[in-house]
Amino acid sequence: MDSYQANQLLMVYGSKLPPASFPMVKERLEQLDDPMANMLLAQLKDPTISLVLSILLGGYGIDRIYIGEVGLGILKLLTCGGLGVWWLIDLFLIMERTRENNLNQLMNSSLP
Repeated sequence: MDSYQANQLLMVYGSKLPPASFPMVKERLEQLDDPMANMLLAQLKDPTISLVLSILLGGYGIDRIYIGEVGLGILKLLTCGGLGVWWLIDLFLIMERTRENNLNQLMNSSLP
């Protein structure tokens, strides 16, 4: 993939990744061909959806399960959102955590 296409994909999917990681992500995208890059980026979780899930169902751990942290989601469910404390903290941190998980998923993918 060329640099122009990688920049376009970053503009479209940039809100799902930490801004400081854009140069690193651009290099990764340039290593991939178009279908693989599109497939990887389409699988990224939306931070806004994770925030809405955290507000509505965060006490049940659904937000953590959505971003791929199933163990923490179950623990959050069993503790009723850490008696509300964990739920409250996640309201402020879940969007950045989603972006970090997306970055890890993109950078650690086994595709060439």
